[in-house]
Amino acid sequence: MEPNRLSKILAKSGVASRRACEFLIFEGKVRVNDEVITVPQTIVDPMTDKIYVEDHPIEFSDEKVYYILNKPRGFICSNKPMGRKKLVIDLFAELKHRLFTIGRLDRDTTGLLLLTNDGHFAQEVIHPSKNIAKEYLVKTQQEITHEHLEALSKGTLIEGKWIRPSKVTKVRRGTLKVVVKEGKKREVRLMVQNAGLTLLSLSRIRIGGLKLGDLDEGEWRELTSKERDLIFA
Repeated sequence: MEPNRLSKILAKSGVASRRACEFLIFEGKVRVNDEVITVPQTIVDPMTDKIYVEDHPIEFSDEKVYYILNKPRGFICSNKPMGRKKLVIDLFAELKHRLFTIGRLDRDTTGLLLLTNDGHFAQEVIHPSKNIAKEYLVKTQQEITHEHLEALSKGTLIEGKWIRPSKVTKVRRGTLKVVVKEGKKREVRLMVQNAGLTLLSLSRIRIGGLKLGDLDEGEWRELTSKERDLIFA
């Protein structure tokens, strides 16, 4: 690996996505040799510099891996230990690679989640310019009416921005599918709540052209190159 910006080196080594690596650096959690570095653009040489994240040495590998998981309820998308809370990466403890999730699903949301050690690939998937659709299966306590669908389609205010779903479809009495592209925190939950519906369960079933398929909750497998391409289809 050639000398490069610290944030890029960390992303390439599988610490996290480029943006997440930048935050780690800003927060003073990255040390190069004996110096804490807070500027992501700092040039480092992975062949000669010793790099630590939260006092853990970073190992460099050119082998990139990609996994699809049906995230179970109760697990958190974070690489930071959180006491007794269950982390998604704990499900991959048998693997030697340091993985991170591509994007996040909140603790109570299940479904399609991608993990990798390839920071460039992760950035491609989450970057707004790619305009990748994410589809969710929503189950509600009430029967879904035309009025509910209209309210959902109008969108809601999230983080100071009005967010509308790309598509809303009723599947059956208390089940619908919602397609979004924004990627705002808890956006589908907020849309459903603001439409006057009580959410029973929420599961992501598709990212781009990649579908969750028949994976049971907690199950994962390696992605094929064809499946990786489907994400951008």
